[in-house]
Amino acid sequence: MSIRITGTGLYTPPESISNEELVASLNAYVAQYNTQNADAIERGELEALKPSTPEFIEKASGVKSRHVVEKSGVLDINRLRPKLRERSNDEISIQAEIGVKAAKLAMEAAGVTAADVDAVILSCSNMQRAYPAVAIEIQDALGIDGYAYDMNVACSAATFGIKQAHDAIICGANCVLVVNAEITSGHNDFGTRDSHFIFGDVATASIVERTETKAGFEIQDCQLVTKFSNNIRNNFGFLNASEEATQGLLFKQDGRKVFKEVSPLVASTITAQLERLNIDVNAPKRFWLHQANANMNALILKLMLGKDIEQERAPIVLDEYANTSSAGVIIAMHKTGHEVEVGEYGVLCSFGAGYSIGSIVLKKIAAS
Repeated sequence: MSIRITGTGLYTPPESISNEELVASLNAYVAQYNTQNADAIERGELEALKPSTPEFIEKASGVKSRHVVEKSGVLDINRLRPKLRERSNDEISIQAEIGVKAAKLAMEAAGVTAADVDAVILSCSNMQRAYPAVAIEIQDALGIDGYAYDMNVACSAATFGIKQAHDAIICGANCVLVVNAEITSGHNDFGTRDSHFIFGDVATASIVERTETKAGFEIQDCQLVTKFSNNIRNNFGFLNASEEATQGLLFKQDGRKVFKEVSPLVASTITAQLERLNIDVNAPKRFWLHQANANMNALILKLMLGKDIEQERAPIVLDEYANTSSAGVIIAMHKTGHEVEVGEYGVLCSFGAGYSIGSIVLKKIAAS
């Protein structure tokens, strides 16, 4: 049985924010906050917030800009979050809306219709609501029969979702649509230097299907790993009101610990997987790694290969898109998959909160 990714789709929101715009907003907010809280800061009851620079952001992460579903609210120092209209239950939700746009592009690329799809998985970090599943809303909007469900493994959600699609096909499905619709701007903390620049909004989708004739990336192996850590956390949830919770309701991370702990874990996971498959670690033409930090990706590859390698081997899209959580690896593959020749390998590897790592080894197959 051959199970292949036969098409991907990318929806990019039209509004974007440059580092310069974001820094101007943050620094204005910092000045206002520090002035309003000057006495408490002087007494040592509060810490003064720190300003930033575009140069700091690019050096720390490689990010130069990010796309968002709504720009003005993010830059408003009295708001610092997107300004979205509450929709009625009779309207399609914004997450389903961008997911449908990416899904249609993936379906077109794969040459499939709604009648061909057996299941829909919305696999991402940032769910708009608890229920009904947004995946079912996407399924309905596309006119797909079968079943649909949401799943969340933070930034690893795309690879974990593709693994679930792969297993569904082994169990009898023929074609599965995996969607990663990420509105990360809704949970980001735009008021702190260490996190305000990290995320961007986007939607991606992939068609995974059983086929012996269509061109695509054949799934050779899936490796999933989780290890509990609080170093990346968001406590937002339906019990917040009952707990009268006030802390941790936006994205928080200890970036230095994440960098130090996750990088070797990812490198060893991919290396062991390739060794198990008897594939030389230098063989993959492309390593499509999670798009969180360019320096982190470079370190992972150096740990694996023992040397610095040319950037094209591990494509970077976070310079334009920033960290789009689960969607980043799919953007990288979508934009550079054509660079892999028939018979060559690629590695799709995402990692993030959990900790979680999903690594999928792919082989380019021609149509027959």
